[in-house]
Amino acid sequence: MPAIRVPKEKAEPVKRKLKKLNLYDGKRRPKREENHVLLPVLDDPIVKELGYEVLEVELPLRPERQIYKNLESVLAERLSEEELSYLRRYDVVGDIAIIQIPPELEHRIKDIIWGLRKVHPFLKVIAKKGFHEGAFRIRDYSIIWGEKRLTTVHKENGVRIKVDLSKAFFNPRMKGERYRLAQLVGDGERILIPFAGVLPYALVIAHYKQVKITAVELNEDAYRLGLENIELNRKNLKGEIEFIHGDAFEVLPEMPAFDRVISPTPRGVDALALTLSRAEKWLHYYDFVHEDEIESFRRQILEECKKQGKDCEVKVKKVSDFKPHVFKVCADVKILK
Repeated sequence: MPAIRVPKEKAEPVKRKLKKLNLYDGKRRPKREENHVLLPVLDDPIVKELGYEVLEVELPLRPERQIYKNLESVLAERLSEEELSYLRRYDVVGDIAIIQIPPELEHRIKDIIWGLRKVHPFLKVIAKKGFHEGAFRIRDYSIIWGEKRLTTVHKENGVRIKVDLSKAFFNPRMKGERYRLAQLVGDGERILIPFAGVLPYALVIAHYKQVKITAVELNEDAYRLGLENIELNRKNLKGEIEFIHGDAFEVLPEMPAFDRVISPTPRGVDALALTLSRAEKWLHYYDFVHEDEIESFRRQILEECKKQGKDCEVKVKKVSDFKPHVFKVCADVKILK
């Protein structure tokens, strides 16, 4: 993820300048060095024209509530404390803001639109979250301001990702997790990614590393978008991506083993045995787990390793919160033999 290095005494004025230009990445924390400060910036070509040293560096993410505090502070002059307590987190995908508006704030939609545009002047669309529908868990959205579209190009980690929110699932909150995996991968690895969606994991990893990735996706709309994304980023990819349209549960059993398997498993799908069977060295398996069940989840993976005759080490990390006491987690499974 990009950052610029500036002298310590210039950090604050440069930070203000970046915010004014909408180039500052408020989702990450700056990092202090001895005489300099690394300021997190968005992946935008304009950054390189500012005359500062641009680095690719991993900076810690802010706690999720801090990311949305800016909207709360802006709306504090219009909403009561009680109304602010109902305000929910929101996401920005490309130039589209996606927000959940509870019944208690329906009468404040115009104020919320005003606040979002104040915090993110680049927005072209503001959409209200509905419910997930269908086998591919596509969420229903209603556009409450701006252009009548749900298609956009989202930028993260040096790649551009075309997304149609009405046809394919995409989670911008996994930006830091995708970068983490890209840094774990080594050049020359053979990687399998089932449930690949519009290819966010594959694109980020192939951007940073010379690898061969095989990705599998059942949703035809997501598959078509993924093919477009390969072409959209082809000049900036170090690695190769082979994209297969099909059901992972039918395709994977016919495949050889891979050095590393990354499984951004859809909620409610159990693909542990399947994905572990295709992994030779590493499996990164995502699931949704109650905080009281995390150790049980780890033991379940170790038990499956034993069934398959594999000696494994398993570390489970919380990736993001899903609902009270339930987290999206990633099990990093190292296969020793």
